[in-house]
Amino acid sequence: MREAISLHPDASAEFDPHARTYRDTVDGSLRFVEASADEMARVKCDLLLDAASRLLGDPSGLSMLDVGCGVGLMERFLLPRAGRLVGGDVSAEMVAEAQRREPEAAFVHLPSAGLPFDTHAFDLQFSACVYHHVPPAERRGVVAELARVVRPGGMLFVFEHNPYNPVTRKIVADCPLDRDAVLLEPRETRSLLREAGLEIVEQRYYLFFPGRLRALRPLERWLGWLPLGGQYYVAARKPRSGDT
Repeated sequence: MREAISLHPDASAEFDPHARTYRDTVDGSLRFVEASADEMARVKCDLLLDAASRLLGDPSGLSMLDVGCGVGLMERFLLPRAGRLVGGDVSAEMVAEAQRREPEAAFVHLPSAGLPFDTHAFDLQFSACVYHHVPPAERRGVVAELARVVRPGGMLFVFEHNPYNPVTRKIVADCPLDRDAVLLEPRETRSLLREAGLEIVEQRYYLFFPGRLRALRPLERWLGWLPLGGQYYVAARKPRSGDT
């Protein structure tokens, strides 16, 4: 039986009204650090593509699934590089807005009874700042369902806010879209992935220098171990058949 993947019972009702104003809302919460939603999406895409190249191979040969795609901010930057890219969200209005903004991309409205994809359908699955909207009691089931659609040897990437960073906590507190947010410490994210039978391959902190400090961002390549970045990601691999 497929696990339920609804972010919470009223996910669609809560996020649908923000579809047309999503960018402006996020930009407003980032204004005091002079950053933007597009900039944050680009940073994540650069990290994802770099890690995918190192850990899986040329992204142009990979199939990718973005669960919790919202209005498709990451699709804009990933589409020219990915072999196959599908974005999905539980908010029908968010999906419609994403398709309007990125007509060349493929978007699907996700049901609450499980992902509408075959088992092992993708090389890579990622979710960007989505897990903190999932009620803690439902997170294990969500991760298990996300792992189901990844092929053996494929990978899951989780991008999340870093609760250790005070600037991040202010941004989350100021953003109307994050009123339900329950932030995950990296150890919880790693635990969820391990409980789904995945092997942790990589963890990295990033966004030490957002907005007005972006000129210093090249230094971040040496700071990924330091738990002070605004966000972090964890990459995990699904075992191949016969792996122990």
